[in-house]
Amino acid sequence: MTTPTTSSGASEPVILDAAELASDPDLGARFTESAHQVLADLVRGGAAIGWVEPPSRDEVSELLDHVISAAHAGDGALRAAYLGRRLVGLGYWLRYARPTHRPHADVEKIAVDAAAHGRGIGRALTTALIADARRAGIEVLTLDARGDNSTAHRLYRSLGFSEYGRLPGFVAVGTSRYDKVCYLLDLRRVRQEG
Repeated sequence: MTTPTTSSGASEPVILDAAELASDPDLGARFTESAHQVLADLVRGGAAIGWVEPPSRDEVSELLDHVISAAHAGDGALRAAYLGRRLVGLGYWLRYARPTHRPHADVEKIAVDAAAHGRGIGRALTTALIADARRAGIEVLTLDARGDNSTAHRLYRSLGFSEYGRLPGFVAVGTSRYDKVCYLLDLRRVRQEG
């Protein structure tokens, strides 16, 4: 893997897909451990990424095995963001399992290492996942975000997602409750306009 640099010498993030990740034996071998570290650290810091307690390494390994298998079958996409050789973020979508929903997919996770926030990595991951969905023929891409995650809401709206629903007080973190805000990106409309 090459490490692109700008004219000032600062590293730019490299966004790899599942196949590119697998083609680098060193990164592939360390991916699960690196992803576990990023996800567990984010959860310990209070990030809204689906866990209340940091996930175990086995839980992350099982999740990633499922996502990579789905990506190889055309039923998902995985993207990993690197600065140099350090994993700083990951995201994925999975096609809906219900037969009547198979043309659609859900972005289930976008996670960026707290130390790398503000570098456009979440935008780069999400943009790559949208492009993957288009190539896979996904018609509607959905995602949800916790109501208090204003940074995520701004990002998703700026990329063309529209809010289609809100479940008040649906997300439970201890005794705290947050809205679950649901978004969609209708890729059929984008195809027709483009």
